[in-house]
Amino acid sequence: MSFDTGLKHGEIINNNRLREIFSCGNMGGMRRSLTTNTLVIISDHTKGLYEDKWIGDILHYTGMGKKGNQEINKNQNRTLSESNHNGVDVHLFEVFKENNYIYRGKVKLVDEPYQEKQKDEDGFIRDVWIFPLKVIDDQASNLVDERIIKDNYEQKEKQAKRLSNDELHRKVLESQSSKTSIRKTATKTYERNAYVSEYGKRRANGVCQLCEESAPFNNKKGEPYLETHHIVWLSQGGPGTIENTVALCPNCHRKMHVLDRGEDKSILLNKAGEI
Repeated sequence: MSFDTGLKHGEIINNNRLREIFSCGNMGGMRRSLTTNTLVIISDHTKGLYEDKWIGDILHYTGMGKKGNQEINKNQNRTLSESNHNGVDVHLFEVFKENNYIYRGKVKLVDEPYQEKQKDEDGFIRDVWIFPLKVIDDQASNLVDERIIKDNYEQKEKQAKRLSNDELHRKVLESQSSKTSIRKTATKTYERNAYVSEYGKRRANGVCQLCEESAPFNNKKGEPYLETHHIVWLSQGGPGTIENTVALCPNCHRKMHVLDRGEDKSILLNKAGEI
């Protein structure tokens, strides 16, 4: 018999309440409970090491292990990889704000786990395991308020602005991915990478990368105002990487979205490759 959490989809609880309900530990992104025969997995979007991604209604969830290559047959990675036939119920929470755990419901593996190259907490490239998961008891439960996505991006944008150039470059290398996270909100939302966006603006150094004119004005902080643009649009499958990101003046940005001329895209792709 499945464990009844008593939680509604989208309900927000704190960490103490989560621990009480599931009789699990109070730390970590994967929390096994023998008492309730459950595995709680937490997709924490406030943390920088892992960046789980929704592609439609599938969450591509990063496995357990912060240093070195992750092992699929070790600890809770094994529990999750065998969860479709080991009798353990897997419950998903998301975090966009500290100590606010949003309950998404029970999930199941819908495809084979696969490996990606990512950096560990010491900055070394390693193999991680990605688990494709889908909510099974309410397909609308992964809907998220657009304001949450926007607020989360703005918080990361503020963090990015406080970083040195070296720190920002390191964050870009750690966080950028060829996969763009697409969330189901009231409308489809493409999640941008705040570190890539800030890096692109700094690289432009106050000069539009298309018309090569200085930014038309400064913002309230006295910084040259430029807008980041994905050369191949995210909606067309373009990656949220620095090689696909440039900084443009508002006029050129609008021009690219209206005309999207091939010759302009070639110019920008060349400049975006100059990291």
